[in-house]
Amino acid sequence: MAEFVKQDLSGARFEQVDFSRAWFRNVYFTGATLRGAWLEDVDVDGEIRNLRINGVDIVPLVEAELNRRYPERTKLDPVDADGFREGWSIIERLWPPTVERAKRLPRDLLHERVDGEWSFIETLRHLVFATDAWVRRAILGLPEPYSPLGLPHDEAEPDPSVPNDRGARPSLDEVLELRADRMATVHEVITTLTDDVAGGQTDPVPPPGYPPAGSYPVRRCLRTILIEEWLHRLYAERDLAVLERRG
Repeated sequence: MAEFVKQDLSGARFEQVDFSRAWFRNVYFTGATLRGAWLEDVDVDGEIRNLRINGVDIVPLVEAELNRRYPERTKLDPVDADGFREGWSIIERLWPPTVERAKRLPRDLLHERVDGEWSFIETLRHLVFATDAWVRRAILGLPEPYSPLGLPHDEAEPDPSVPNDRGARPSLDEVLELRADRMATVHEVITTLTDDVAGGQTDPVPPPGYPPAGSYPVRRCLRTILIEEWLHRLYAERDLAVLERRG
């Protein structure tokens, strides 16, 4: 597993520092303060809460615009079983056109990263891992939940019990077959879901593994899958547009 090095700069003070063309990845700005800042041509992507610019909390504005662009997005935080079924049906409907778009590219480009982000193949591998972790391990309690081709998030702590072959280059067909199996698993879980189960806890999962040992709200597990599927498809569409110009 790739080693994640975390440098703690909490409480640090920066003055007269030029961050032009700087690149920040997996960084935490909770409680950060910017005064006299010059933000121009800045691209921010992440979990954003209570962000005030010139005294205005812009998060509600961003949320409203995202929901306007993607009306289905409002369905991804369900509270009951029927809501999860509706949310998952959206995911099942949106992914096939993205996959067909990828199939039209030269196969080598599907292993190519855009701006350091995961390649299309790596994105699919990560979604396999997400299903293995939050559905096969956490909800279903399978003793060996992980596929050898699953790809954990880059900042995950090393864990020998979790397969993590970052150098693997499986074919698109191989990964799609694995994806179909995992999506079928989620479909079955959500199809048979009841409100009582959705509002309950999973049985405790033992160590080692990811997610860490413990019991989890079923709603949290399934919502994680919905959000992962939604966001990574958007990332894939963004990067496929770049690869299409290259190809």
